[in-house]
Amino acid sequence: MAVRVIEVAEFDLVVFGASGDLAHRKLIPALYHRCADGQVPEGARIICSARRDYSSDDYRQWAREALQEHVSDLEDESLEHFLARLHYVKIDVGGTEGWSELRTLLDERPDVVRAFYLAVGPDLFGTICQGIGNAGLVNEQTRVVIEKPIGKDGASAKSLNDTVGAVFKEEQIFRIDHYLGKETVQNLMALRFANALFEPLWNAAHIDHVQITVAESLGVGGRAGYYDTAGALRDMVQNHILQLLCLVAMEPPESMNADSVRDEKLKVLKALSPITEANADKLTVRGQYRAGASAGGAVPGYLEELGHDGSTTETFVALKAEIANWRWAGVPFYLRTGKRLAQRVSEIAVQFRPIPHSIFDAEAGHISANRLVIRLQPDEGVQMKVMIKDPGPGGMRLREVPLDMSFAEAFKIRNPDAYERLIMDVIRGNQTLFMRRDEVDAAWAWIDPILDAWKSSKDTPRSYTAGTWGPSASIALVERDGRTWAEDGL
Repeated sequence: MAVRVIEVAEFDLVVFGASGDLAHRKLIPALYHRCADGQVPEGARIICSARRDYSSDDYRQWAREALQEHVSDLEDESLEHFLARLHYVKIDVGGTEGWSELRTLLDERPDVVRAFYLAVGPDLFGTICQGIGNAGLVNEQTRVVIEKPIGKDGASAKSLNDTVGAVFKEEQIFRIDHYLGKETVQNLMALRFANALFEPLWNAAHIDHVQITVAESLGVGGRAGYYDTAGALRDMVQNHILQLLCLVAMEPPESMNADSVRDEKLKVLKALSPITEANADKLTVRGQYRAGASAGGAVPGYLEELGHDGSTTETFVALKAEIANWRWAGVPFYLRTGKRLAQRVSEIAVQFRPIPHSIFDAEAGHISANRLVIRLQPDEGVQMKVMIKDPGPGGMRLREVPLDMSFAEAFKIRNPDAYERLIMDVIRGNQTLFMRRDEVDAAWAWIDPILDAWKSSKDTPRSYTAGTWGPSASIALVERDGRTWAEDGL
């Protein structure tokens, strides 16, 4: 099946932190694929910046090696064509070196889209934005992309947004969450709003509960230093998981216009019932992995990876969230995420209510309620679990079967990485899949009281063995409501 590729406008993309891990694993491969697929116009330039003493040729060799490692379908002609687009400028973001050279390059093409991608730590966001402003590089065609984390709490997020907002208008700021660029996440929108089947049932009358799981089998590894200052709640729930919750729970927007979609997501965040010191012990579970086994081998615990035993940072969190509005009143949203869990999987499970009355004899077997499972990774797809008659003679025997749609199988094409789509949306100026400032503020307004409750509690994260599904208390969180975690997957 051929994919329709729509060329974007001519642009200059400046990547700060261009020799870092994100550029190596994601950005350079994503840009290569967009160029190879013919979406990037001939005149587009990718200007890469870092602190290393590279020439443009040195950086092209670095990019070549990154592509050879992370792209399985490299083509020689496409590779050379892509590398020729790369330019390198060494910039001291906190000083003056390199800024005039960057301005000279950009001034050659003042009328094209100009995008700055800040693939650096958040402590440099403000410094780089101020440098961009001081160098006179901002015009009406400018956009800036910032990665998470946006702050460590509501106050620091406000300070960061104020600093960036002093240089760029809100409509020029693209707060990226790569989960929103995944094909399945956008198919959640299509399932809900392009089909008459689901939306009439998408409410408390027909849905029993929703589960959102973002599980990783790996530990913190090289991110231990950062992770210990963040933890699972800040690292995953405040951004990725709350954004997924919003897309599941939001009302139909007026259109796919960016602000129409983000207005509805904001309403969900504001409708979340508070979790505070008064109820956090009943609605939240936090854990920290200890040594165990993963992928067939022994793995160390979090404290061993960190290098000291004094940390109470959570590597696992489970929450029971509720949305106080008419559509979702009484429907719990169970959220969980963690490191060193039994498998790597990200999925949304929408559990429908059981049928009100069975017409079948007991011999027909148990009738399971329908479940819609939307898998984000590792194998993107959608599955609906339904009851059918078991084939063959001998009476009515019922069994549960999946109606599957694997994107890889259905479309027989390479599934573009989320960064490919999101970078092109930045060039287009389409902010639908990016967070608006008031969304960030509302998310922190719900997260901050949970952090405060944990800080004031005498309890510490519960221990769980690496390679399991987290502490037993997370199972109890769901089972005391008469439910279980969905772990059968697609």
